Amino acid sequence: MMAAFLTSAKQESANQSFLSAKVLSRYVKKNALFAIVAAVLGLWALQIVFSYLAELESLSDTYTTSEALWYIFYRSPYFLEEFIPTGALLGAVVGLGLLANNSELVVMRAAGVSVYQIVGWALQPALIFVLLALAINQFVLPISNQRAGEINNDDATSLVTSVRGYWTVQPTLKSTPNGEVVDGNDVLYIDYADVNGNIGEVKRWHLDNNGNLQSAIHASGGKYSGKIPLNPESETLTERYRYQWKLNNVTELTINQGFNASQNRKPAQTLSLPFAPESVYLLTKKAEDLSLTQLYAHRQFMRDQGKRSLDHELAFWQKLLSPFSILSLVIVACSFVFGSLRSHSLGLRIVVALLFGLLFSYLQDLVGFIALATGVSPLIMVILPIIASAALGLYLLKRQM
Repeated sequence: MMAAFLTSAKQESANQSFLSAKVLSRYVKKNALFAIVAAVLGLWALQIVFSYLAELESLSDTYTTSEALWYIFYRSPYFLEEFIPTGALLGAVVGLGLLANNSELVVMRAAGVSVYQIVGWALQPALIFVLLALAINQFVLPISNQRAGEINNDDATSLVTSVRGYWTVQPTLKSTPNGEVVDGNDVLYIDYADVNGNIGEVKRWHLDNNGNLQSAIHASGGKYSGKIPLNPESETLTERYRYQWKLNNVTELTINQGFNASQNRKPAQTLSLPFAPESVYLLTKKAEDLSLTQLYAHRQFMRDQGKRSLDHELAFWQKLLSPFSILSLVIVACSFVFGSLRSHSLGLRIVVALLFGLLFSYLQDLVGFIALATGVSPLIMVILPIIASAALGLYLLKRQM
């Protein structure tokens, strides 16, 4: 009889402990979620205001106030995605810091709740922002950045010319009785392209075998017209077909011997490339304007060509590993909270957390530049700050136990 009573008492105590842990878990998650939302939205709003004030200096007859507002509107998803890690860090410090300020964390730990349990509860709301950042990168940024670029093209107004679009050098083949021979090279530039086969401004310069300029062609745009089979059984995809575009409003400058030049205008001309329209679209877009899946497709395409683009590889790993960046910063935020508030006030901890978030962002930019400058694996350079941040947070948490 006594054994049954003790068993029933233990079972009731276990049920009460489970319910208490469930209530505490929900309470910590709610506080962390609201604080992170407020921090992210606050930083996002500040960035939008500052960006609009910066755009006011560029207003002119061709760039009006309404266009500046639309530009900021289309850039706002990029600002939101950019500040999610820092906002998660700051929000976690504020949310848990308020609990610590009211001695609620002390009571939880006295009730047997471990530090790692509380950290796990704080990490769960951050997962919402992990999914939000991935969704923005995948579905929103490719469209919004393109729309923003159509309104305000920084490259067109900059005094310093930057490389944009797609540049390539292709050998020109000429048919002879003995077969095809190389007759110089074509330097080709394509301003932009979309997945539907439309391309923007096209420039092509033809050089002979000695490197002398023979002709130059400019077209205002073009449309994909189809593919021609060359060697369908070839193992290399670029040797199977030639993809053709019909160029519009073509101006051709021919340079004859003695530097006598003649200029002709044609309503249309054919452009032949070894790349499909989807590949041309990937090649003409900036790395930051491509989604995660598009960056992966670009990486595979460059690998098939025996080439690589460090800029696109860096962007791919940054976007793929961005969830771990957010989670590592939340771990650091939790480590700032535990401890006596009499030694360091909540306000000071918030300032330190904000400074750490900015430092982490600058460090990510720095290692990216190092990867581009030295050729070191972008994966290694991107993952190093994440590992260092998570290790620092776990070390500080261990000291608080």
